[in-house]
Amino acid sequence: MRLEARPPRDRGALAIVLHTHMPYVEGFGTWPFGEEWLWEAIACCYLPLLDLLDDGAPLTLSLTPVLCDQLEAPDVSERFVAFVEGVRRQTHAQDAAGLRAGGHETLARELERSWLDYAGALESLHRRGGKLLGSLARHAQWTSSATHAVLPLLATDAGVRLQVRSGVAAHRRRFGDGWRGGFWLPECAYAQWLERALEDAGVAAVCVELTERFGLGAGEHLRPIATESGVLLVPIDRSTISLVWSDDGYPASGAYRDYHHHTVHHHNPWSNDGRPYDHAAALALARVHAADFVARALARLRDANESAAAGGSRFALPGGGLIVCALDTELLGHWWYEGGEWLRAVVEECARQGLELVRLDDALERLEPVEPVDIGERASSWGSGEDLSTWSGPAVAEMAFAARAAELQVVGGARASAAAVRELMALQASDWPFMVSREIAVPYAQERFESHRRRLSLALAAQELADSAALRNLGADADRACLLDPS
Repeated sequence: MRLEARPPRDRGALAIVLHTHMPYVEGFGTWPFGEEWLWEAIACCYLPLLDLLDDGAPLTLSLTPVLCDQLEAPDVSERFVAFVEGVRRQTHAQDAAGLRAGGHETLARELERSWLDYAGALESLHRRGGKLLGSLARHAQWTSSATHAVLPLLATDAGVRLQVRSGVAAHRRRFGDGWRGGFWLPECAYAQWLERALEDAGVAAVCVELTERFGLGAGEHLRPIATESGVLLVPIDRSTISLVWSDDGYPASGAYRDYHHHTVHHHNPWSNDGRPYDHAAALALARVHAADFVARALARLRDANESAAAGGSRFALPGGGLIVCALDTELLGHWWYEGGEWLRAVVEECARQGLELVRLDDALERLEPVEPVDIGERASSWGSGEDLSTWSGPAVAEMAFAARAAELQVVGGARASAAAVRELMALQASDWPFMVSREIAVPYAQERFESHRRRLSLALAAQELADSAALRNLGADADRACLLDPS
């Protein structure tokens, strides 16, 4: 891929932020729930994304520490290869044979074609010497809390410090001193009282969801906001994100591969419209949607600038403004099969249509933030209702209270063992209540939550308890001193 010269900066710019995250599933279950999610993400998302990043695409890559814990675990590459060679190769062949025996030749051929994705992933990993995390290192820019805890739901300042400082320490250990202070708030969950802990940890900027505060499509979403603490608030632009991530976004189109309609071994040879999947037609549509996305982003910047110039917005847009489109990396290639190809085409379309695509850190260095504004004391997120109910509402209220109670036990103890701290951090992951609220693998999420809760109780009852072997590589950078730091 050839990247052309950047367009003039006064037209505004687009930053695509890829939030790359996986709860700690390595070593916890196999098919259909558990570490298979990690292997699928490596094959379908992370390795294809690496090819695009290595080609020079100016994307913003955020890696959560808990994902990196898993990619750094002993023998993870060997176990991924064993899964692909020993499971995916076999299940593709079995399901193709079953479809062919039933007279569905077109579907069988599609499964045989889709196996080549996994074969290509193996070859890609081999080219990189089996070192996936090392290959991601030169692209890693933003970090996050240690185990993806929803920070405004934590019970204590000490608990917030533990998650934030441990996450920053893990990023610096793995990727060196080049971190520029970008910190992904899990679930974009922000509350003003978090800013001191963030600032103390060296955080310079966070992404926030302020659609309810300013209104969908408002120009205020196109400028970073200064705070008294010094931490920049960078609004994500919901009107742009919704082109992809909404019920009627691009991935819902009929020609794309249907994620939910699957064979015995969860392979997907059908399209959303119910027909046999046509890969060439789907890729052609992805290119059309990429062109549409860039054209709409340009129109968004143009309209916001015209409104600001006419006095319709109290936020001027020097430099043309900045669209921040934040997406889960795992959407692109896994949930939306063609999403990775769409992203590559977006990069190319930005150059063709004259839209500057910029890494978020670079944009923030040159874009003057607006002065602090009152955005209210209510916590915000990118979850349902833009509040915290996805992780604390009636369906998961017991989980939320149990996690807070466990945190108070650990923080209030005279000495927190390494085992207790790691089990607490595993318990605090936002993924377990999210899965229950969204009815995704609910028994697995509940079992994981309860198992960490039980082990935490054991660790608190017996300080000499050996560290949790089950957690393997989770939380190696946990900063236990945070729990005793009164500052």
